[in-house]
Amino acid sequence: MNYSAMFSKQHNDATSLVTGGAGFIGSHVVDSLLELGHRVFVLDDLSGGFHENVNPAATLIEGSITDVDLVDDIFSAHRIDYVYHLAAYAAEGLSHFIRNYNYTDNLVGSMNVLNNAIRHRCRCFVFTSSIAVYGAGQTPMHESMTPQPEDPYGISKYAVELDLKAAKRMFGLDYIVFRPHNVYGERQNIGDPYRNVIGIFMNQILQGLPCTIFGDGTQSRAFSHIADVAPVIAKSVGNTAAYNQIFNVGADIPYSVNALAEQVQTAMGKHTGVLRLPAREEVLHAFSDHSKSRDVFGATASVRLDEGLQRMAEWVNRVGAREGKPFDNIEVDREMPPSWRKLCTTVKLSA
Repeated sequence: MNYSAMFSKQHNDATSLVTGGAGFIGSHVVDSLLELGHRVFVLDDLSGGFHENVNPAATLIEGSITDVDLVDDIFSAHRIDYVYHLAAYAAEGLSHFIRNYNYTDNLVGSMNVLNNAIRHRCRCFVFTSSIAVYGAGQTPMHESMTPQPEDPYGISKYAVELDLKAAKRMFGLDYIVFRPHNVYGERQNIGDPYRNVIGIFMNQILQGLPCTIFGDGTQSRAFSHIADVAPVIAKSVGNTAAYNQIFNVGADIPYSVNALAEQVQTAMGKHTGVLRLPAREEVLHAFSDHSKSRDVFGATASVRLDEGLQRMAEWVNRVGAREGKPFDNIEVDREMPPSWRKLCTTVKLSA
C-alpha cells in the first residue's frame, strides 16, 4: 500500500495546529505536514525556537501554550482537525531545579491545549512525550513497561499521557503518543547549554573548545536523526491502527558519550579533545525497542549515526556557533552541577 498517497487522499484538506512548531522537531513536523497537504498553524513563544525554522507556507502565531485566552482564541478562530503538541521546555536534567516552571509549561500548558481539543472535537491529539517516562534500569525500553520517571520532566510527560487516556475514556478524544529520544539534526538549537549533547558538542568544537562530558562518559544513548522521526509523527493520524497507542520512535543502536564525542569531532573535521566534569544525576543507559513502531508504521531508523552527524555538521558549519542563553530564575540550586550554576540566576538561594 502507498501509505503517503492514502494519507494525502484522506487528509489533504485537514487543518493542523503544531505547538512548538518553531522548534527543532516541531519545525520538521510542520514541513512534513505541509508536504502531506495540511493547512498548518504554528503556536510558539520562540523561547527555544526561531522564526527562520518555520516554513513560510505555515502560519506562525507567537505566544505561549500557558496563555489561556490565546489558546482559546486559536481554536475558536480556526477549525483545528489535528493537534500536534510538541511545545515543552525539554531540559530534563535542569527540571530538578525548576519544578514550578517545568510543571507550568509542560503540564498546565498542555492542559490548556487539551481542553480546547476536547471542546472543539478535534479528530486526534498527537503528543510527543519522552523516554524520560521510563526511568532507570529498563533497557531496551518497551511500551509495555510500567513508567517510573525519575525527574520532574519525565513526571510531567507521563502525567499528560495519563490525562490523554482519561480524556479518551470521558470524551472519546483519540490520541497518539510518541516517545522520541535524543533526536538530532539540522535546525537543532546548538546554543542550548542544558540539553542536546550533539548540538552542545558541535557548538563547542566550532569555538575550538573541548567537548564537555559529565562523569566517565560510559553512559549510553541511541541517537535518532530527525529524518527518522518527524515524518512518522506527521503521518501518524492517517493510520487509525495507531490511535490511542504509545510508540517509541527513533534509532536502536546505543553509543557511549565517549564514542559520540569522537564521532562528532570526526564529522566536524576538527578534534578539540574532551573536558571531563563531575558526574550529574542522570540515567546511565537509555535506549528503546521500536518493534511496535515498525509493526504499525513500517518505520525504521535508516540514517546511520555517522551519516546523520555529517549532515548536521554541514548545516552547523554553515550557520556558525550560537551563544547559549542561560536559564533565568532557578528555583532550587542545591546539588546543581557547578558548570550549570555558573550560567544560572537564582531567585531563591538554598540554605
